[in-house]
Amino acid sequence: MVKSMTGYGRGERSFEDGVQVTVELRSVNNRYLDCTVKLPRTYIFAEEALKGRVQKAVGRGKVDMFVTITRSAGDDMVVTVNEALAKSYIDALHQLHGLSGGKARREYYPTDLARFPDVLTVEKKAEDLEEMKERLLISLDLALADFNAMRETEGRRLVEDILGRAEAIEDLLGQIEERSPQTVNDYRARLEAKMREVLENTQIDEARLLTETAIFADKVAVDEETVRLHSHLEQLRELLGAGGAVGRKLDFLIQEFNREANTIGSKCNDMEITRWVVDMKAEIEKIREQVQNLE
Repeated sequence: MVKSMTGYGRGERSFEDGVQVTVELRSVNNRYLDCTVKLPRTYIFAEEALKGRVQKAVGRGKVDMFVTITRSAGDDMVVTVNEALAKSYIDALHQLHGLSGGKARREYYPTDLARFPDVLTVEKKAEDLEEMKERLLISLDLALADFNAMRETEGRRLVEDILGRAEAIEDLLGQIEERSPQTVNDYRARLEAKMREVLENTQIDEARLLTETAIFADKVAVDEETVRLHSHLEQLRELLGAGGAVGRKLDFLIQEFNREANTIGSKCNDMEITRWVVDMKAEIEKIREQVQNLE
């Protein structure tokens, strides 16, 4: 399937521990693949893995990736107890109780101990980095599926337009092939009329007339160019039918289209053919513009 280089895709996945990962992809035309990843600095370790996954799915284009990670309130925090410090506080309190004349050891409630500094500490929960990387890749795969679906839809539209213009070129080519032999006959008629006008009653040299006509016919013959153009059109259809990343190959092929059309235009000595060549070059240019959008 031929794909467009421009597209947008979004993938979102919520996990059982309250973590939600969203990946968005956006691309525009570019001569080669250029992937930029924007994600929270904490997860920069996963950037190369994300780029590698994109490289397997995208041939060329400037791809921007945006990663958003959200959590349920408090899910990423953990409260830890400094047991050694808490026991030291208890021992110190018992010691103070004894110094104050108390005969029995007093029991202290957890809420009492929690008021002392540094007994309870709120910290960010440690993450499993490998697990987080897998989560990012799972969400990226969802975004890539959406992204490629959009690019395939746009690619189909581009292919339809290119094939329609290829048919228009083929029609113009047929008219040129039909008209080309007539230009030689017209030239012979004009040459003979001119010779009669100049020589008046003198006998026309038929051999000279045939020689001049043959030279002109060889000069304006475009058979080779039209045959090559037909071949290029067939190759264009084959490449579009094969699918895949064909943008670069089509770039080179369109250059050959232009070369043959320019040669026909320079050889022809006929206003009608010249007009058809101009129309043909206009269609080739439109195809070239569409090819620039293909992967």
